[in-house]
Amino acid sequence: MRTLSTPSPALICPPNLPGFQNGRGSSTSSSSITGETVAMVHDPPPPRLTHPLIRLASRPQKEQASIERLPDHSMVHIFSFLPTNQLCRCARVCRRWYNLAWDPRLWRTIRLTGETINVDRALKVLTRRLCQDTPNVCLMLETVTVSGCRRLTDRGLYTIAQCCPELRRLEVSGCYNISNEAVFDVVSLCPNLEHLDVSGCSKVTCISLTREASIKLSPLHGKQISIRYLDMTDCFVLEDEGLHTIAAHCTQLTHLYLRRCVRLTDEGLRYLMIYCPSIKELSVSDCRFVSDFGLREIAKLESRLRYLSIAHCGRVTDVGIRYVAKYCSKLRYLNARGCEGITDHGVEYLAKNCAKLKSLDIGKCPLVSDTGLECLALNCFNLKRLSLKSCESITGQGLQIVAANCFDLQLLNVQDCEVSVEALRFVKRHCKRCVIEHTNPAFF
Repeated sequence: MRTLSTPSPALICPPNLPGFQNGRGSSTSSSSITGETVAMVHDPPPPRLTHPLIRLASRPQKEQASIERLPDHSMVHIFSFLPTNQLCRCARVCRRWYNLAWDPRLWRTIRLTGETINVDRALKVLTRRLCQDTPNVCLMLETVTVSGCRRLTDRGLYTIAQCCPELRRLEVSGCYNISNEAVFDVVSLCPNLEHLDVSGCSKVTCISLTREASIKLSPLHGKQISIRYLDMTDCFVLEDEGLHTIAAHCTQLTHLYLRRCVRLTDEGLRYLMIYCPSIKELSVSDCRFVSDFGLREIAKLESRLRYLSIAHCGRVTDVGIRYVAKYCSKLRYLNARGCEGITDHGVEYLAKNCAKLKSLDIGKCPLVSDTGLECLALNCFNLKRLSLKSCESITGQGLQIVAANCFDLQLLNVQDCEVSVEALRFVKRHCKRCVIEHTNPAFF
C-alpha cells in the first residue's frame, strides 16, 4: 500500500541559513543539515500517544483555548494565507493538520522564493505529492511563482509543464537560467496559460509553438498561445525577429512590457501592431531605438490603448506624441520621462485629445513650461498623478494653474524644480489629498 508523504521544510528552506524570511515574518529552520538543500519525503506524523499519564498531564492545557477547537473549514481558511514552505511545515505537526494542509483547495498556488533553494527538486517533489490522487497530472494547480529563484533551470519548468495542464499564471522573473526551450514546453503543454512573467530571463528571445525561433514559422494548424499578459522586461537579447514571432503566436495579448529591451526598433513595433490589435497596456521604456515612427505604429491601437510608457526613448518628439494623442483618445496613463524632444506643443496635443488622462510623467523634459501646464490643467480635469521632476522651465505659476483646476490631484512630483514655498502651499490648499514630492527644505 502506498504511504502518504509530505515534503520536508528542508525542501523549501535552505538548511544552511539560520532562518527563512517571508512576507509575513521569519521562522527558524529546524533542520541541522548543511550544504545543498535536499528534497526529502516523510511519512505523515504518527497519532498522538494516549498513555494515561500523558492524558493526565495534558488535561490543564485542554481547558485553555486551543486552535484544535477550530473546525476544519476555519483551519483551511487560515492555512490559505500561508506560503508554500510554511504550509509544508504545518503538514508535519499532526495527522489532522497533515490532512488539512494537503486540501486541494490550498494548492492552487505554489510560491517559492530564495536564491539558494534547489527549486528544481522542490517542484518535482511537490508536484509528485499533488499528483497522488490523479496520477501524473495535477489538475488543481493554476499559479506557480518562483521569482528570484536563480537555481531554477529548464528541468524545473519542464516538470511544471508536464504535470500542470491547468496552469494559468507563471512568474519566473530573475531566473536567468531559463531558455527558449523551457518556455516552449510550458506554452505548448499548458494551453490555458494567460499570465507569463519572464522579466530578467536574458536567455529568452522567443515565445512560440515551434522549437525553432524563426519569423518564417507561423502558428501550427491555426493554434494560438492564449497568453494575455507578458512581461519581458530586461530581456535585452530580444530583437525584432523574436518580437515578430511572439506577436504571430500570441495574438490575444492585452498587456505587454518590453522595458529595457534595447535591441528593439520601430520595425518590431510594426510587427506587433499587425498581429496584436487588442493591446491595452504597452511599455517600451528605455528602448533607445524607438522613434516617432514607432509611435505612429502604436497609434494604430486607437481607443483600445489605455497605458503607454515611452520613458527615456530619446528619439521621440512632439510628432510621435501627436500621433498617439490624435488616435488614442482613451489613453489614461502616459510616461514620457526623459523624452527631451517633447515641448509645450506636444503637451497641448495630448491635453486637447486625451481629456480623460489620469496620470502623466513628463519629468526631465526641459522644453515643457508653464504654457504646456496651463493647457493641461484646462483640459484634463481628472488628472490624479503628475510628475514634473527636473523640468527646468516650470515655475510656481504653472503649478497654481494646475492646482486650481485639477482638484482630484493625488500625487505631484516637483523635485529639482525651481518653485516657491508659496506655490507649494497653494497646491496643498486646493488639493488637500495631494502628496507633494519636492526638494524645497523650507516646505514641510
